[in-house]
Amino acid sequence: MDLAKQHLDIGLYTNRREEQLAFWQQTVGLEFDHIGKLGGGVHQLRHHMNGSILKINHARDPLPDLAPSGYRRLMISSPDAASVTSLTDPDGNAVDIVPVGHRGVERIGIEIAVSDLAAAKAYWAGALEFQLGDDDTVIAGDTVLFLVEDKGVQQTPDDKNATGYRYTTVQIYKCDLEHAGILARGGREGGVPRTIGTTTRYSFVRDPDGNWLEVSQRAQLTGTLEQ
Repeated sequence: MDLAKQHLDIGLYTNRREEQLAFWQQTVGLEFDHIGKLGGGVHQLRHHMNGSILKINHARDPLPDLAPSGYRRLMISSPDAASVTSLTDPDGNAVDIVPVGHRGVERIGIEIAVSDLAAAKAYWAGALEFQLGDDDTVIAGDTVLFLVEDKGVQQTPDDKNATGYRYTTVQIYKCDLEHAGILARGGREGGVPRTIGTTTRYSFVRDPDGNWLEVSQRAQLTGTLEQ
């Protein structure tokens, strides 16, 4: 893929706006960027995270209690960290603050539980064209993905608007082109390309376990939404 940004983003959904903001801003120390209105009573509170963005999607209406996605743990490197500090946010999402370079994480890492390691590697390295690393890792730009096989993993629900880590985002230059390419290489359709005003054209694809990945062409990064 032709990446417009070398860092993957991650999105979570919550009904606990104030508690989550206090945790991610004060406990973790992330810098607030801005609010995006997604419609349907959902506000996206974006936070800077070593080049990546943490998308805290606050829903006005109660979120359903669904099975978790495969995105199980977020790792954020910090030059102030001498050792690993394991935390959980108000909804129980796991996050580790790690020294720079810990397990190869220079910026962020994401642990993904998968039911079939070979199928997951085929998706991330084949369909998405990222690089396989050592010890069942995938190098997505400068984000490290840790694939952990778990035969008990359930399929991620079709409704991604549920509490917890629910999707990752890759920023590219041509949404339609990349979306079609991913499907041709074995990715699974999640949502056809669509446009939000003059800011973003995006789509969704899914891995073999149903985990959601947003394919995003953001005018702020690409300069245009033309295909």
